[in-house]
Amino acid sequence: MGENVTNIPSAPPPDHQPPSQLFPSPEDETEQLRATAEQLREQVSELEIQARARPRIALAEGILVERYRLADEQAAFTLLRQASQRANIKLHQLASAVARTPGPAPGAKAWLSGRTRHPMPDLTALAAGTLNAANQGEVLGAALHRVLTVTGTDMGNVQLVEDGVLRMAKHAGLSRQFTDYFAFVDGNTSCARAAAASSQVTVKEVASSAGFDDETRRVILTAGSRACHSVPLVDDQDTVHGVISSHHSRPLIGFTQAQLQALHTTSRTLGTWIKWHQRTVLLDALEDLHQLALDSRQ
Repeated sequence: MGENVTNIPSAPPPDHQPPSQLFPSPEDETEQLRATAEQLREQVSELEIQARARPRIALAEGILVERYRLADEQAAFTLLRQASQRANIKLHQLASAVARTPGPAPGAKAWLSGRTRHPMPDLTALAAGTLNAANQGEVLGAALHRVLTVTGTDMGNVQLVEDGVLRMAKHAGLSRQFTDYFAFVDGNTSCARAAAASSQVTVKEVASSAGFDDETRRVILTAGSRACHSVPLVDDQDTVHGVISSHHSRPLIGFTQAQLQALHTTSRTLGTWIKWHQRTVLLDALEDLHQLALDSRQ
């Protein structure tokens, strides 16, 4: 009795793949284009951050080289970086302070001799337990968490006023595309309006709001935000130091008076703390930088 033999076709050679494997589908091409666009946006954002910070750092380097007779700008940069790390502040913040603060007297052992020490502000309104008031990231994070708790969401960000624009300093629950796009803000957004008016601003429905251009609206909606609320950070002298914004996955109908009052209290608490941080921690960093520079000459 003969055997039944089934002919099994051999697999096509590697260089003869089906057309579906040789050419990407329209969906794959679209995804590749989106990935490429995202990479380009990240590169542009990083270049913008560097472009904004570099002139301030270069100016501070020149001041330090001349003042302390350092070998070169690299030596000055090393001192700036060391002092900023020890104070746990951004290097560009310290560089800006170097440029705007009158220098120490020739031969002085202290940069700001006899300066007034200001008491540490009360941070209990942030409802975060014991905080290290000198740690900028810790305090900003606690304030953001407080705002998100009051407004009932898990998306939000903190922006600080620097050189007339709002710079992203802390965020939670937001995409990289969002934080890159809003790394610096000086346009017509809810956060910019809150800072300019020194009052809370609510956007109940991003999709229909006239307060955004098409690209800004697209970035916000793509991040999953359908509504937002911005709270200015105001000190005891009514100076605006930044904005905290909450973002919401559904349109807003508004907040209760109790919620608005809690947000106002958080605003004043953090605004007063930012003022204290600038007059205390940042100036302490300048003193540390001065000592590091003097020591480097010995």
